[in-house]
Amino acid sequence: MAFKSLLSVAGADHSDRDVTTAASLCAEVGAHLSVLIMSPPPLVMSPPPLGDGLPEWPRQRAHAIAALEKRYRQIERFSQDTASWEKTSKEIHKLLRATWRCYDVDIANCDQASIGDAVRQRAICNDLTIVGPALMNDINVGPLVINGSLFDTGKPVLVVPEGAEATLSPRRVLVGWDSRVEASRSVREALDLLSGAEEVRVALVDPEATCTGNGTEPGADIAAYLTRHGARVSVDRLASRGKQVATVLAQHAIDTSADMIVMGAYGSRRLRERLFGSVTRWIVGKPPLPLFLAR
Repeated sequence: MAFKSLLSVAGADHSDRDVTTAASLCAEVGAHLSVLIMSPPPLVMSPPPLGDGLPEWPRQRAHAIAALEKRYRQIERFSQDTASWEKTSKEIHKLLRATWRCYDVDIANCDQASIGDAVRQRAICNDLTIVGPALMNDINVGPLVINGSLFDTGKPVLVVPEGAEATLSPRRVLVGWDSRVEASRSVREALDLLSGAEEVRVALVDPEATCTGNGTEPGADIAAYLTRHGARVSVDRLASRGKQVATVLAQHAIDTSADMIVMGAYGSRRLRERLFGSVTRWIVGKPPLPLFLAR
């Protein structure tokens, strides 16, 4: 499918780098950009009740005063943070006016437990969510954004690590294939990228020829499918030789000069944060390539 609407999520303390990356991708394909700024969650804390005249009253009163003073400092800090993300919003508006005209900016003022729902609400009406390096480095917000956009909507995510050259018009794409539903979804969601690429390499690591699963000729079925959609496809069957699949695919991406890797995102709903961790581990020490994920 063609990407006509992209979502970029940023924290108030993030740099403009992620938004700039998303804007450049929108300019490349003529898409609308939606920017969601995650504000700091409001702090809510009730002071302990004051004493009732019993001998414990002085201690309780001291605790109450200390709690109120702490709450005052929290409110003061939150007010400063609020000013910070309002300033961030203005700066992003100014940045986008200078670089891209088709955009909107929104702020989600919610607690941490509601971040996933706030992202889901926006991602479900966009074609693709862009996760840049600043968001990937935010361990408090990053996993929740991945959850809300990837698991809760069925929409794909493009992870752009530090140093990667982001593009939605890659010339050479490596597809990690294992005949699982997640891999099939990633291919379907990336069809527009794959059909427009000069070269698509479908890579299978230690494939087994079976009547079910990979079929009697591993990779032939997905290659035929992509060919019918206009992609220029070749199949690479790789031996792991005891190495992890991610390591093998990463090295093959280097060897074939790939511009992007397309993969399925695996993991149950209970293990969502592990997905974020595995994506992070994929990026660290691996070639700085955009990673297209679908679930």
